[in-house]
Amino acid sequence: MTSPPVGERRGIFTPELLDRCISCGFCLPACPTYGLTGEETSSPRGRINLMRAIETGQLAVDDPTVVEESSFCLGCRACEPVCPAGVQYGALLEEWRDELWRPERRPWRLRALLWAVDARARVRLMGVARRHAKGAGEGAEPASLMLGCFERALYPRVSRSARELDPSLAAPPAQGCCGALHAHNGELERGNALARELGEALPGTIVTTSGGCSAHLASVLGPERVKELSQWLAGRGSTVDEPATGARPRIGFQDSCHARNGLGVGKEPRELIATVGEYVELPSAAACCGAAGTYAILRPEDSARVLDRHLDEIADADLDVLAVANPGCYRQLQQGIKRRRLRTKVLHLAELLADADRIVSHRSA
Repeated sequence: MTSPPVGERRGIFTPELLDRCISCGFCLPACPTYGLTGEETSSPRGRINLMRAIETGQLAVDDPTVVEESSFCLGCRACEPVCPAGVQYGALLEEWRDELWRPERRPWRLRALLWAVDARARVRLMGVARRHAKGAGEGAEPASLMLGCFERALYPRVSRSARELDPSLAAPPAQGCCGALHAHNGELERGNALARELGEALPGTIVTTSGGCSAHLASVLGPERVKELSQWLAGRGSTVDEPATGARPRIGFQDSCHARNGLGVGKEPRELIATVGEYVELPSAAACCGAAGTYAILRPEDSARVLDRHLDEIADADLDVLAVANPGCYRQLQQGIKRRRLRTKVLHLAELLADADRIVSHRSA
């Protein structure tokens, strides 16, 4: 690929975003991939320096290091809350992949995933044989539950549980994908278009049970229009009945990276969990579990390396339940816990709260 004369901008990145980084290094200890390698190029600061080299023609877009680092990054945005300069790294990463991850360069697995969720009819077909939530809401003001794409097929009980917690939520089955998968994997324009389409299809506030979807939708439609489930329940003053019998279960929580780092949602799920059990804060609860959207599918070995410390902590804490707020985290942790043969059960936050009275501790005396 031909590069422009050195020093001239190529127009790949928004200048205001790219120029904000002051290379202070506060992001390094927050970055999971830098933690794995200790390599500067595998940190947010190092990757932004690569972006600057691409933008000014010092490196070709298809340089091997550029290609590798655009893929090795989890996109968890853990660098954003600790950045004193307010760098919007997630937005930069989307622009980077939008330029680099052209259709002909994508692995077939990614092409298949994007194709599956690109049309509303295909998304709806995923849930036809599954008992996900359906129906009109019971509230006076319109509010809609987003069913998600793969979540409605893999974890249909999540949406049913969300409606049990708040029957005012409508759940139209014909809704499509929010576009997060596209936006994070090289099709930013299409991802934003899908978010707008969903916004037009769903009336009122859109409530999501997926942290990654909530952050993407909020970036396109505005945070006043989109609420992650724990935000919604906390904002409405919803309460959950404490289990009537049995020992209080020990419950941990795995943050959704995009909900925590993109929307600042962290205390709400923890406060809700504490009403139904003994909340146990894991040291790496706020760090990426390695699912990272398509990451676990495209880079399974690196994903497993990121997951390992989480599994160690779950084993040490002897948890009854680990609550999650994202379908990718659900799959990642469920598979890891099964592989380690741990007794901890993984549940989505909605399932945990809806079934609180039936979840008790099974620790041996």
